[in-house]
Amino acid sequence: MAERVVVLGATGGVGKALSRRLIARGAEPFLIARDADRLAALAREIEAPFAPADATDPDALAAAIGRAGPRLAGLAYCIGSIPLRPLKRLTAADFAEAFRLNATGAALAVQAAQPALAAADGGGSVVLFSSIAARAGFPSHALIAAAKAAVEGLVVALGAELAPAIRVNAVAPSLMRTRMAAAMTESAQMAEAIARLHPLPRLGEPEDAAALADFLLSPQAGWISGQVVGVDGGRGTLRVKG
Repeated sequence: MAERVVVLGATGGVGKALSRRLIARGAEPFLIARDADRLAALAREIEAPFAPADATDPDALAAAIGRAGPRLAGLAYCIGSIPLRPLKRLTAADFAEAFRLNATGAALAVQAAQPALAAADGGGSVVLFSSIAARAGFPSHALIAAAKAAVEGLVVALGAELAPAIRVNAVAPSLMRTRMAAAMTESAQMAEAIARLHPLPRLGEPEDAAALADFLLSPQAGWISGQVVGVDGGRGTLRVKG
């Protein structure tokens, strides 16, 4: 039987790319996303099982993960947001929403999947998604930086708590060409300007992040846990010339 991996946020760019990579290596993605119509269309396209659920609804999320079965090789929480506003325009409700989607949803997804992940042969693997903004510091990023920093805290806390049965890691991308980032990438001039800020001067593609997520979910990463790995064109640690 193929390894089953729950992919939350399966209809997003990274979720789709990851699901296709899982199928290519013989694993079976179990697709979960909020938009039932888009989810069903993707499931038909790649012939994968699925269950619609909103990550901000704890009961629906747990029920959908439960439908994936009693044994899971992995779980990828490919869900996030890019709310960019200056601090003076942020409210308590804004922070609550960002944390609920990015961090609380991730924690509750792992909680719901924990028994099935622990039952996997060789142990299960969890991949969460952070952002370069959690550590790099950009203007108008307070909301997403705080929420993604919470995700990185989950990685080390859950990595310690769930070891040795379950590995927990995160991917931290820079700006990628996804539907969620369209406001910043649709303009060719803006996209080019942002690309030049990266030592490897291009924007990321969903496949870039999906490739690392797939590796971290696989048995090849069996001695890796508690790590946050950048897929960011070098921007998180390197500076361009000039």
